[in-house]
Amino acid sequence: MADRWFEIASVDHFWIKRRFDVLSRLAGELVASASEAAEVGCGHGLLQRQIEDRYGREVCGFDLNEYALRQNVSQLSKVCCYDIFTKDPALSRRFDLVLLFDVLEHIADEDRFLSALLYHLAPAGKLVVNVPAGQWAYSAYDRAAGHVRRYSIQSLTDVARRNRLQIIRWTYWGLPLLLPLLLRKLWLLGSHNEDKIISKGFDSRTDTVNKLLGIASKCEPIPQTFAGTSLMAVLQFDATSDLHFR
Repeated sequence: MADRWFEIASVDHFWIKRRFDVLSRLAGELVASASEAAEVGCGHGLLQRQIEDRYGREVCGFDLNEYALRQNVSQLSKVCCYDIFTKDPALSRRFDLVLLFDVLEHIADEDRFLSALLYHLAPAGKLVVNVPAGQWAYSAYDRAAGHVRRYSIQSLTDVARRNRLQIIRWTYWGLPLLLPLLLRKLWLLGSHNEDKIISKGFDSRTDTVNKLLGIASKCEPIPQTFAGTSLMAVLQFDATSDLHFR
């Protein structure tokens, strides 16, 4: 993720708040009951802090972006500059809940990345993934943010199957934000300065606009399978496959 994004994103940003609301509705009981949880790609800790505040529990955070880690806002959770490809034996099958929020779309080789990530997931564990939805919406903003792709439920299901996973529950979300997403794509046509693109595409600018977008973003049921700007899913190992990831 571009560094400029970390400067704009906060726990008060409407999109960050809505994303957490969707997580709580879709998989809140998994967050509350997990023996040990981790977030791969924790960045500056917004999701960690939200979970701490709502559920009073730690979420071990892993990332390689030192700029983001230095700004991490979590208060209870451990934060580690850790490359999952090193596969530390002490972390093998350690976590019964792993959160992968807005990371997979940055990865060119999804299968190699997920193989390394799943080394850390307990055999009966759950993986919760959030990704941007709708390849039709791919824009200059996605390129500036480092996105390789956007997803549909079918494309995410294909990724899951290739990696011996199954989706057990899912939802699109951000349905009320589809029009703003389309307008953002058109507005950013021809833009090239990445920092300015991130600012224009993600900064809600004023408290009033932020509040109005927050209210609008809630005008959808969760779960819903119609459409959205994002897709969130809970995955687990496919019981018919080999569970050993080495």
